[in-house]
This record gives sequence, structure tokens and C-alpha cells, in this order.
Amino acid sequence: MRSSVVLALSALAATTLGAPGCENRTLDEIHQAALKEGGTVTLWHGGDEKNQQDGLKQAFEKRFPGMTLNVTVDLSKYHDGRLDDQIANNNVYVDSIILQTLHDYPRWKKEGALLNYKPSEFPKIASDFVDRDGAYYGYAIFGWSTTWNTAKYNGSLSDFSDALLPELKDKLIMTYPNDDDAVLYAFDLVMKKLGPEWFDALVAQNPTWVRGSATPGDQLALANTSYVAAFATGGGRGANVNTSSPMDAPFVTWPQTAAILKDAPHPEGAKLLHNFILSDEYQFASPQWTVRTDAPADFPNIFEEKNTNVTNFLPWMLDRPNVERLRFWYESRLGTAQGLSPLEDDM
Repeated sequence: MRSSVVLALSALAATTLGAPGCENRTLDEIHQAALKEGGTVTLWHGGDEKNQQDGLKQAFEKRFPGMTLNVTVDLSKYHDGRLDDQIANNNVYVDSIILQTLHDYPRWKKEGALLNYKPSEFPKIASDFVDRDGAYYGYAIFGWSTTWNTAKYNGSLSDFSDALLPELKDKLIMTYPNDDDAVLYAFDLVMKKLGPEWFDALVAQNPTWVRGSATPGDQLALANTSYVAAFATGGGRGANVNTSSPMDAPFVTWPQTAAILKDAPHPEGAKLLHNFILSDEYQFASPQWTVRTDAPADFPNIFEEKNTNVTNFLPWMLDRPNVERLRFWYESRLGTAQGLSPLEDDM
């Protein structure tokens, strides 16, 4: 009888404390530890608009009174180089990174720059999105879509071949593929399916090329916009903006990936942030793709989505010679990316 009680208590303890090797404190307990540490966490997040992570900052600081989330948004390809400088100079002042440059994470792990840490919900993240030692893991699913202004186009747009419709000539706004690896990957997928003649026809449509994956969607949402549609880029938001997923060639999705620096000055703050962004309350706030395998029934499952492979971006990014070859192929045809940084262009 006694042994049965002991076994039952042991099982209860395992359930309460979480999976072996994972964080076993509650969010509130980590919160108290982070406050004692100073109540600050510094995050570098990939993106192309300064305010893109204001929602995360507000949600985090509201949920954890006394905490300050200092978040800096910049293009991941610039964040990673600056972080390399910090690591090389033994002057790491960033606690957490969430970047699109997935190829950097295995290298940083090999260099010993990342903290092996498994948040409490780590076992619920799809295994394809995690490093087995917890050095890095996906926290959200990002992807590109077809976007159009419904006030400017009386119909629906979806397929990449729709970009060649005669009525869209001079009315497309697109992100330079040679300025963003995820957009470059999108074009690579389309070209493999539709061939270079698709790209030649697209160029003949005379699209406006801009920097920043969010810029086309932002421009399409403006009331006085002259643009009608964008393809293979971030979706926009607004009353007259709609999005859809192409079916005539694969579209891009990937797990935006997070890590804590081994020498983070505020490790408890970083742990609090990472446990929060993987928690039920953050992951399941509204139905959307999620990195977790235990999503509610009304959530879409990224592994069941047609015409996208969410795991292919990492191996593609790791092949840097191929990425550089493709980048220069597009640059030779479009020229170098023109315009201000998307963080400075007020678009």
C-alpha cells in the first residue's frame, strides 16, 4: 500500500514539475527570480519595422509587472553580424535572440555561444523545430502569402501566375529577392516550379521593388495606394487587404527561432520571456499556426497545410554557396536593392 502511495506521489510530482531536463518553475516563480536579477531582458528580434514587436513588449510587461522588455527590431542579417561582434569581443549584452537567419543557430551552438535551456513547454514543440539540447527552438510560424487590396481589385488573387495578369501591370509592389533570404527562398521555389520564364514575365509587369518584407503589405493597406497586389511577401493588415496561399508553386513557411545567449547578463529575464512566448496563454491566444503539437482543435496545423514545407527553410539556408549564387542571379537582373532601410522608410 505504501509503495503505491509513493508511486502515485512520484507521478504527481513529475506532472507538476514538468518533463525531466526542462524548466520546472512556474511563470510566477521565474518572474520573481527575474525581478531579483534586475527586472530587465534585452531581446533582438528580426523584422523590418521598428514597431513590429510592440505587441510582444506590451503583453510581456503587462503579464509581469516590474519587468522591462527592451526589444530592438532590425533585419536578421544585420542582427547576426552585430551579435558575432559581441561574442568575439566577450561583450555579450543581449539576452535573447529571435531571428530569421536559421543557419546561424547551429554555428553559434558549436561555438558555445548559446545557453542549453529547455522551457517548460519544450517537449510540446514539434521535434522538427528544436535543437535536442535546447540551444534553440522555434517559437512561431512565419510565412509569405499573396496580398491584395480588395478596393482596387474586384476578385481574388492567389497563385504566383496571377501576378502576370494584364490588369496588374504597373500595379504590383514586391520585395527585392536579393535583399531578404526568405523572399529569395520564395522566388527559388517558384522558379523551380514555373521556370525562369515566369520571372521574365513578372519583370515585364514593371513591379515596384522595395526593401522589407512588410513594406508591400503596408503600402497595400494605405487608403490612397496606387498598388493592387504583392506576391511572396509578408501579409498586410487593413479593412481592404486580403491574403491567400498560392497553389501553383510552393509558398514559404518557417519556424522563427529563439535562443538565449550563454553569457546573457539577464538569464532569468530571458528564461521568463522564453517560457512566456511558448506558454498556453501566448501560443493559444487566437487560432493560428503554432510550433506546438498540442494546439486546440480549431487551430490550423502547419504540417497539414498544402503546398508548403515548414522544415525546408533551414537546410536551404545552410547551403550558403547556393544562397549567394541565387542572390547575385537576381541582383544581376534587378540591380542592387535601392531605397532606405525598411526601418527608416516610414512605409
